Amino acid sequence: MTIFVTGGNGFLGTALCAELRRRGDTVIAPGSKDCDLTKQGSLEKFSDQKFDRIFHLAAWTQAGDFCLYHPGEQWIINQQINTSLLQWWQHAQPQAKLVFMGTSCAYAPGADLSEENYMDGEPIESLYTYAMTKRMLFQGARAIQKQYGLSWLCFVPSTLYGPGYHTDGRQMHFIFDLMRKIIRAKEFGETVVLWGDGYQKREVIHVRDFIGAMLAICDIAENDIFNLGSGEEFTIRRFAETICAIVGYNSSAIQFDTDRYVGATSKCLSVKKITGLLPGYSSGLTPLHTGLMETIEWFYEKKAY
Repeated sequence: MTIFVTGGNGFLGTALCAELRRRGDTVIAPGSKDCDLTKQGSLEKFSDQKFDRIFHLAAWTQAGDFCLYHPGEQWIINQQINTSLLQWWQHAQPQAKLVFMGTSCAYAPGADLSEENYMDGEPIESLYTYAMTKRMLFQGARAIQKQYGLSWLCFVPSTLYGPGYHTDGRQMHFIFDLMRKIIRAKEFGETVVLWGDGYQKREVIHVRDFIGAMLAICDIAENDIFNLGSGEEFTIRRFAETICAIVGYNSSAIQFDTDRYVGATSKCLSVKKITGLLPGYSSGLTPLHTGLMETIEWFYEKKAY
C-alpha cells in the first residue's frame, strides 16, 4: 500500500513508519518544515499521488501542565492542522481510509471510558481545549463520511511507552519522566520529586502493541472508534517502585510534591470492544516489566536522561 503519515517524526509516527516500511508499504511522511499543516493548501503538493491510507498523528500539544498555559494556541493551531487534513482528504484523497488519533482526556471525569461515551459530558477542565479539538476532529470525520461516503477509523490510546521517545526538551509523558528522574537520581545523585501524592493511577501500552493492534483493526473495520490500552492501571508509586527496582535505586528516597498539577486521578480505558474484535489482544500485550526494561535500556543506550 501507499501510505501518507502526518506527525511521522513523533514518537508514535517514527515507530509506525518503521513498521509500515518493514511490511513493504510505501510511506510518505513529510515533517512540519516540508509541510506546515497550519497553512491552508499545504498538502496540495501531495495531491498528484493517490494514497490507500492516511494516518493523521500530528497535533500541537505536550505532556504535563502544557495545556494549562496554551489553551488558545491549542485551539487555533490544532483546528488549523485538523481542518487542513480533513479538507485535503475529502477533495484530493477520497479513496483513502483516514486513520486518526483521539485522546483519552476527551472522556468526562468519572465516566465509563467506553467508546460510546467519547462525545458525552464535559472533559476535565485542565485538558478541556485539547480534548475538544480531538472531539471536533472525530466529528469532522463523521460528517465527511456522512456526506461524501469516505472511510475512517479513530483510535484512542492510553499513554504510549517504549524505546525511541523524543529527547528534544519537550515535556515528557509521566512514564518517561519517571524513568528519566530515577535514572538521573541513580547516576548523578539528584533528588526524585514526583507531582502529586503518587496515588493517582495511570494506564500504559507499549507502542509496538498499539501499532500492531491498530494495523490489524485497519484491515477489518471502518467508520468506528476504538480504545487501545492495556485495560489495567497502576498507581504512580507502583510504576516508580518497578522502575527503581530495575534501575537499582531506593524508592523510599522519592519525594512527592502534592501542590503540583496531576490531571485526572484515574484514567483506564475500556478494552472490551477491541478484545471482542481481536480475541487474543490482551494476552498478546507486552508485560509491563518487560516493556519498562526495554525502555530503560534505551534510555541508557541513547543517554537520553
